Amino acid sequence: MSLNIAGMGLAVPEHALSQAEAADQLLSLLPPGGRARTVQALYARSGIRKRHSVLLSVPDGGGRPRQTFYAPARWAGDDGPSTALRMRAFEAAAPPLGASAGAEALRDAGMMPEEVTHLVTVSCTGFFAPGLDAALIERLGLRHTVERTHVGFMGCHGALNGLRVASSLIGADPGARVLLCCVELCSLHLGYGWDADTLVANALFADGAAALVGVGADAGGAPRWRVAASGTLLLPDSADAMTWRIGDHGFRMTLSARVPDLIREHAGGWLSGWLRGRGLTMEEVRTWAVHPGGPRVLTAFGQGAGLDSEAFAASREVLAEHGNMSSATLLFILQRLRAAGAEAPVVALAFGPGLVAEVALLV
Repeated sequence: MSLNIAGMGLAVPEHALSQAEAADQLLSLLPPGGRARTVQALYARSGIRKRHSVLLSVPDGGGRPRQTFYAPARWAGDDGPSTALRMRAFEAAAPPLGASAGAEALRDAGMMPEEVTHLVTVSCTGFFAPGLDAALIERLGLRHTVERTHVGFMGCHGALNGLRVASSLIGADPGARVLLCCVELCSLHLGYGWDADTLVANALFADGAAALVGVGADAGGAPRWRVAASGTLLLPDSADAMTWRIGDHGFRMTLSARVPDLIREHAGGWLSGWLRGRGLTMEEVRTWAVHPGGPRVLTAFGQGAGLDSEAFAASREVLAEHGNMSSATLLFILQRLRAAGAEAPVVALAFGPGLVAEVALLV
């Protein structure tokens, strides 16, 4: 038994900044001594037009949204709010955003909250206990006997890890009704440094939540995408290529300049072989849902896989409109494709710390 997608839901914070506004905001916070033009050029080349954040609000007198969580650096070594303060903000803001996405997914599936049997939550941007899953049970009105699983700290491919868990639950119990919910508040981890890794992360990441309802094939209803297979690859010699570590002032990412080369060298060949094992060729894939990460990731994968850039149009659109929302991003792409009536088979692919590639085949 495999998972059928019965409904999907998306949510973003109310307020957003243009990418140019985000660059100006960052420059107002960093200690002196850096190169403002480098920041502005980096933001302009990101492929992003705007990004949402739970930290933004409109001043009482009106005007453009702004944030008050981060204060300008007071000295060269000032790294901003502590991780404890950032986690308090996550605990306050993640449950309502996740509940909004979850409620929309349930409505899309035509399912009542009390019908959900299993809840799978995904996040790499915050921790608290009782956790996001417990908060969603209360906010969505799920039964208190719902079985919970949390997928934590997996990075941009976390939705595919969560989807694998949800598929396994339905495989074990064909009558299961699984709600998968990804919530990422990346803006809580803005860094104050002028180093390249910090600037790149600041330029790309944003906040968002996405949810999916999975059911077994015997649930009835209209035809829907079905998860036929999943796979994973830990790319060789890549342990230092992408990391995500907890620091004293937020979570910190490292991004090696080798990431695009590693993806270009390894991902296409591996994926081609993986598809052959499931009776498909690359040419027979009708739709590609590839996590954008950043524009260089899409370019590198396309080159390694021999795919035209048009194959990733939906990925680029989501990146432009929302930025990189870590694990939630891939579900945003799938929902866009689903709403547009995209044809199966669909390959959903994402990369994360490790460097790891995760894939799911939808038919």
